[in-house]
Parts: sequence; structure tokens; C-alpha cells
Amino acid sequence: MTMVSLALTRFEKAFPANLKGKRLGAVLHPASVLPDLHYTLDLLKEYDGKLFKLSALFGPQHGIKGHTQDNMIEWEGYTDPELGIPVYSLYGEHREPTHEMLSHVDMMLVDLQDVGARYYTFIWTLFLCMKACEKAGIPVIVVDRPNPINCIDEEGPVLDLNYTSFVGLHSIRTRHAKTIGELAVQFKEERFPKCELYVLGMEGYDKKMWYDQTGLPWILPSPNMPTLDTAIVYPGMCLFEATNVSEGRGTTRPFEIFGAPFIDAVKLCKYMNGLKLPGVYFRENYFQPTFHKGAGQICGGAQIHVLDRDKFRSFDMAVKLLQYIFNEYPKDFAWKQPPYEYEFKKLPIDILLGNGTFRRDYIETSI
Repeated sequence: MTMVSLALTRFEKAFPANLKGKRLGAVLHPASVLPDLHYTLDLLKEYDGKLFKLSALFGPQHGIKGHTQDNMIEWEGYTDPELGIPVYSLYGEHREPTHEMLSHVDMMLVDLQDVGARYYTFIWTLFLCMKACEKAGIPVIVVDRPNPINCIDEEGPVLDLNYTSFVGLHSIRTRHAKTIGELAVQFKEERFPKCELYVLGMEGYDKKMWYDQTGLPWILPSPNMPTLDTAIVYPGMCLFEATNVSEGRGTTRPFEIFGAPFIDAVKLCKYMNGLKLPGVYFRENYFQPTFHKGAGQICGGAQIHVLDRDKFRSFDMAVKLLQYIFNEYPKDFAWKQPPYEYEFKKLPIDILLGNGTFRRDYIETSI
């Protein structure tokens, strides 16, 4: 197996020489790890006082420790008990670093593991950090990491900027086929040209790679992203967050299983398998979520078995699923109402889809 080398493994050499000795702020989360499973924070502690002065930490959605659940469940900052430095929440009262937060740092390092879908909010934390740092004249250093679902296959519409939210702040496709470092370069070129950006690149990475071909360990980047299998179905199945159908939260297989008390699992699977969508099989499944939608109720639905991930298209599949459920259960199925990811007026499904027409043209149509 090919072992992709992260810049963190040659950190002193990769670190920008012109920034040495300055105060560093770092945006981290539980998946900010080295190949040997040591945390990036431990590496930063090792170089604190040598390459830089570690002066502040920042955390995205779910917290720097990954302890909170989804959609506007905020967390508060605190003082790190060991280091005595502030830990700022970028998923609470503020999602963009404030002037006061940035007064503690001379440069910002961002080490976040993305999963390749526009909805995943970590890339928008990066986006807002670049925005704030450009304004403050503070350099941004991005640790590049693999896109778990490869950098070849794209899916879904490009975001209409009239439908921005914290699941989309710039015009990219649903499945964007970029690493977080490549996105940082795109954000600089298209939105923040004066941002002083440094991308600490990988060695041995091929854009065709899936995460399990990189040799790197999988660490949950968020509480409901337990495996690569989850990430593979996520670009489509995240759309179910905008419905009253469970996307499998409260189970051990979020996004891979879905259902609702009103769904006939046998009938659904027969219909979906009859479409012969490439690379996927729907297995009749029943579950009882321990929390979230359908908690304590028996939900009928399916488990999504991806048989050929190179041919599988999660977004197209999810659109077909939603179209079927919308038509089959008109009295039971419902779209979730706002707010959703800090958008208080538009339907969550529309901000997830990234425009105001796709829902009507492709889902709310007869089958």
C-alpha cells in the first residue's frame, strides 16, 4: 500500500522559514493527527518556543475535541488548562475569527480533515479564517490532507451564491473533488487574493486515491462520520438532513442507513433496486434510533451497500430516493423547516442543493 506523507512528518522543513519565531494560532479537531496517531497539537507543543510561540487554539463545528452533535449545536471557548492559552470556538457566537481573537496571533495554521462534500462545514471554517486573516494581514498555513472520496469524481450542482449558508459560502459543486489545500488555493484566487497563503503539501498522493489507499489512519472527523463508507454515501445522503426521514443518526451506521416509521422497506428496496443504479444495492433494513429523528421508533428503510465505489454516484442516488419517497408518501413526508446552519428563511433542502430550482425540477416531480 502506498503511504502518503503529510507535511506534518517533516514539519520543521515544511514550515515557512519567514514565519519562524512568531505567535501561532491553530485550528484543530480530533482528526488532526499524524500517521502514527499522535495529535497535531502534540507536535505543535514540541515546536513551541522553537519554530513559533503557540498562543491560541481554535475549533470548528463539533468542537476541538469533537464532542458536540450536528446543526447549530454550539460549543463555548475556554482556556486550555495545560497551556494556559485561549481555545476559541468557531462554531458558536462567532464562526469567523474576530479582531480580538486574532490579536493573540501573528499567523494561523489550519489542520482539518475534509470529506469531499460541500456541506461539510470545516472547509467553510477555513474560508472564514482566510477572510478574517486577509483583513488582518495575518498569514494562513494550511496542512493539506487527502480528499477521502478522491479528487477525480464530481457530483451535484454548483452553489448559487443566493443560497449561501454555513454549508456553502462559495460556488463549488456538491462533491467538489479537491483536497482542502486545493480549496484554500481556490478561495485565495477567487475570493481572498491578498491572503498570504501557505499550503503544506503531501508527498505520494495521487488524485485518484480513496482514503483507504493512502496508508493513513481514519479518525472520525465528526461524530457521525465513523468510516470511509460513511464519507462515500455522504454527498447524497446528507440531503436527508433536510427531511423528516432519519439519515441514520442515533445508530452505528449514520448516512448508510435511512428510514422512517411510515416507509415500507420492502417496497422501497424493490423500487430502488429496479432502477439498477450503478454500483449500489439497497437492502431492506429496520432500526430504532437512540436519538435524533425517529428516536425510540422502529423505522423502515434500507442500508446502502456500495458494491463499486468508482461507478457509484451518491448524489444521483439520493435524488432518486427523495423523489420516490416524496411521491409515495405525500401525506407523511415533509421537508425540514428553517433554521438550518444559520440560514433562517430558505428551506434547508434548497441550501443543501445549492439553488432554488433543483428541488422542484428533479425531486418534486412524478416518477
